[in-house]
Amino acid sequence: MSTTIAPLAPELWAEFEDLFGKQGACYGCWCTHFRLAPAMRRESSRERNKDHIKARIEAGPPPGLLAFEDGQAVGWMQIGPRADVPEWNNQGRGSAPVDPADATDPAVWAISCFFIRGKARGRGITHRLVEGGIDFARQNGARLLEACPIDLSRDSRSIGLFVGSSRVFEKAGFERLLERKAGRPLMRLVL
Repeated sequence: MSTTIAPLAPELWAEFEDLFGKQGACYGCWCTHFRLAPAMRRESSRERNKDHIKARIEAGPPPGLLAFEDGQAVGWMQIGPRADVPEWNNQGRGSAPVDPADATDPAVWAISCFFIRGKARGRGITHRLVEGGIDFARQNGARLLEACPIDLSRDSRSIGLFVGSSRVFEKAGFERLLERKAGRPLMRLVL
């Protein structure tokens, strides 16, 4: 099956909404976990999260990429400048930048989240999204691309894989920088 990758622009909202479903993907997150401070997340709801990401998509630039097979969105990857996902930069996280200035540098990008349609998991879509993300980051002036995936997972359906698998990033050429939390390396690709 052929997979195409496209930046998530406002005209693809219906496809994104279909992919995330009524539940809003991971427990109604709508990929806002690294965008909202913990207090805001606790006060939020599925609908507010959905409204938040929709407004972000409409404001542009695209906050991520969609993977399509036969015209249906089967995967999502959040990618963009680190500043676009402020909680990903929080000093208490394994994903915190090595150099604090990287959190606001528009040329230092992050791949922070994935969501793959249940029926499409285990088919390499995450690999294709990362490949497309590397090209997307280069085309948009990124000089560094970082991720903080998980080393071990029981299977491709694990909810913990919303950050991606380190094996996917290693295959794409990312190198481990450090590991602040066991099994969660901060990885980097120099573009």
